[in-house]
Amino acid sequence: ALIGDDEHGWDDQGVFNFEGGCYAKTINLTEKTEPDIYRAVKKDAMLENVALKGDDNEPDYFDTSKTENGRVSYPIFHIDNYHEPQMAGHPKNIIFLSCDAFGVLPPIAKLTPEQAMYHFISGYTAKVAGTERGVTEPTATFSACFGAAFLTLHPTRYAELLKEKLEKHNAQAWIVNSGWSGGAYGIGERMSIKTTRACVNYILDGKIEDTTWEKDPVFGWEIPASIPDVDSNVLRPKNTWPDASQYDEAEKKLANMYVDNFEKYRVGDVDYDYSQFGPKL
Repeated sequence: ALIGDDEHGWDDQGVFNFEGGCYAKTINLTEKTEPDIYRAVKKDAMLENVALKGDDNEPDYFDTSKTENGRVSYPIFHIDNYHEPQMAGHPKNIIFLSCDAFGVLPPIAKLTPEQAMYHFISGYTAKVAGTERGVTEPTATFSACFGAAFLTLHPTRYAELLKEKLEKHNAQAWIVNSGWSGGAYGIGERMSIKTTRACVNYILDGKIEDTTWEKDPVFGWEIPASIPDVDSNVLRPKNTWPDASQYDEAEKKLANMYVDNFEKYRVGDVDYDYSQFGPKL
């Protein structure tokens, strides 16, 4: 069931949503690829940056002549399986969602508690062309705690709070990457929604603990050897690149971005240096 689309809290009673609505991209939206979002576009929903066509002003989600950044806002009750109280107990899994436009990150990775702190503080994703004005090529974005603009305390303080909750409630942290595979943006292909859903479902089903794990030599996280309905080569990004040496270069470049970004969290008012749990070059 859906508790909320964005903006959640985690207190002593569990998780809760304080946004109350949903916000989604509409580019190339079809009922087949995203049935819930497609059906949510009805009375009380609001489209933004979406072209209209015909005498009936039907939305044209494939018309990107003005911008690729079409969006829709809609009430949470437009989703059939939403959870009306919009709160629940303590989570067993925490997923950091990233969109890696460099084609380096795997679709799923298991983190130790210390690695979780490193990646939570890093808050990595990537901007791609069309999502913001002036962005014409993939740009790495590091937003502390995945929400730097909203932080009032030092990011390490929020990381410490998260670590306490992970340990207290025995929750496992993951990275799920919905970005590119087989090469960077413009060369490789975007991870399919089917692949991302298969990874998330496998985490939630608890079956993933039965798989064999492989440790990534650079990032240090663990990658499952296999997941049903996911190509095993996609789980190992290097295997999807036509030229393995080009992948190595891209991986080194991204790893250096992580390291450079984290320098500011190694000095000043910090109780613990989590940089040792980042990429090893």
